[in-house]
Amino acid sequence: MSELYIGLMSGTSMDAIDAVLVDFSQGVRLAGTHSQPLPPLLRQELLDLCQSGPDEIERMGRLDTELGEHFALAAQGVLASSEHQATEVRAIGSHGQTIRHRPQGKHAFTLQIGNPAVIAEKTGMTVVADFRRRDMAAGGQGAPLVPAFHSHVFSSPDRHRIILNLGGISNITTLPAGNLDAVSGFDTGPANILMDAWCQLHKQQPYDADGEWAASGDLNSALLTQMLAHSFFKKPAPKSTGREEFHLDWIRQELDGLKQSVAAEDVQATLLELSAVTIASAIKTTGLTEGDLMLCGGGAFNTVLWHRLQSLLPTWQLHSTAALGIAPTWVEATAFAWLARQTVMGLPGSLPAVTGATGPRILGGIFPA
Repeated sequence: MSELYIGLMSGTSMDAIDAVLVDFSQGVRLAGTHSQPLPPLLRQELLDLCQSGPDEIERMGRLDTELGEHFALAAQGVLASSEHQATEVRAIGSHGQTIRHRPQGKHAFTLQIGNPAVIAEKTGMTVVADFRRRDMAAGGQGAPLVPAFHSHVFSSPDRHRIILNLGGISNITTLPAGNLDAVSGFDTGPANILMDAWCQLHKQQPYDADGEWAASGDLNSALLTQMLAHSFFKKPAPKSTGREEFHLDWIRQELDGLKQSVAAEDVQATLLELSAVTIASAIKTTGLTEGDLMLCGGGAFNTVLWHRLQSLLPTWQLHSTAALGIAPTWVEATAFAWLARQTVMGLPGSLPAVTGATGPRILGGIFPA
């Protein structure tokens, strides 16, 4: 039986849908990769939907279908980059686009859109989707989910490793050498989400390439101290977060709380420092003091952030996950191909030690071809 799966991932940056075709017949081998850009208008509508506003149900329903069509295009695009046909693919694992993530409270919930029925209909392939809600129903945070995949693929028998995903939100997976039972992970806070929003506002660019704009500014210590007072940073793990807590209006609120004006480039420098400091602080709580820190996600290409993390964590050796066989761009999409495989095979895809759920669960719903 085929061991080919497609993984689709659209993260908090919402700039594109990353798609991979993965062959699990002998380990984890990428048989195709593709990035499907999101049209600017669609991206803006999705960003708007992440905050409360008028006519939300109507907008969500329409965008759910429209985004499903783009996910289908991404799946077809990655197939076109390979030598394989749709009939060879066992299933597509689609993360969907998170528009709300509220893991706290009596009626906690998480919501991802990108209609999986549309994906199945347009591609003719089985789709596994809606991965997070089962974990949340079991008392978990529903996130992060990728540590189970990290443990499966990146663990070492003789080297401590931490996988650092620098997406919009940063999350870490701790992989103690030779001890899979001790795997843990959690969101640490913003990675790129605030820097990207500030760069878009002031430079009309979706991200700060190599961190060059941040490097042109100076750290504002008062602003950093104020931002570090956010309650999320004080919460113990398991914990997860998203645009609900860290967004452009939050930056504006923090700036309004200062008694001084701050140049735009100095704000960018401070946002980069916020990401670096909170990540380093989180790593220091793990109990691991040295080893390999493997970077993935878009932030792995931010040279200034990379160097700042190295200075804050001198006992860690920083590497790209490319050194372990998967380039930073494709790690999360590959994880959702793996999660789809777990579901199809009737195996759990969550780690209770990471999400806080009462036990491991088979994740997601299956939408047959």
